[in-house]
Amino acid sequence: MPVAYRTIAGEAVAEIEAKRSVFRATLDRAGSEEEARAVIERVRAAHRDARHHCTAMVIGPQGRLQRTNDDGEPAGTAGSPMLEVLCGEGLSDVVAVVTRWFGGTLLGTGGLVRAYSDAVREAVRVARVVLREPVEVYQLAVPHAEAGRVEHELRSRGLELEVAYGAEAVLRFGVGPAEADGVAALVAQVTGGAGTVERVATGWADRLL
Repeated sequence: MPVAYRTIAGEAVAEIEAKRSVFRATLDRAGSEEEARAVIERVRAAHRDARHHCTAMVIGPQGRLQRTNDDGEPAGTAGSPMLEVLCGEGLSDVVAVVTRWFGGTLLGTGGLVRAYSDAVREAVRVARVVLREPVEVYQLAVPHAEAGRVEHELRSRGLELEVAYGAEAVLRFGVGPAEADGVAALVAQVTGGAGTVERVATGWADRLL
């Protein structure tokens, strides 16, 4: 059974300064290495005047894919410390890019490690962190006349819905494995026994923390 994990809802940016060097950390969601590399290239293109674009990524429900790049900084002073922050925060499906504008003063090995770590840590602080959970996806068909009321009832119970209209109104929603056993009873309650529900897929959904 897949397990839930922490990720971010979208892009987060933070800047710090160390001895006149500016470190701009960009975090973004990435569900694959290809998506992560697209983010990296986007940040590079936006800040071509910067000296370094150091990167770290953690991908997958268990964070099994991990990559770092020091981009010209001394080995081990940028990408690895950035990765340690992401892993220490328990995040996955995340790419971090720290863009550095050199301020004229060398920071030394310890100073670089602190600066790159602190930049990512600050971006994590301002990011919107969510819990990515495995869900069972259900489909509920109801008459058009009942669709609005049923949709309202389900949303009021915290369910996220997709609604499509054809011969009937079809509502799709996901619930965690622990709640799956109660779906039939919930549907019977909100539809007065008139709704037909079936499990159609498994997937993932975000929940705010």
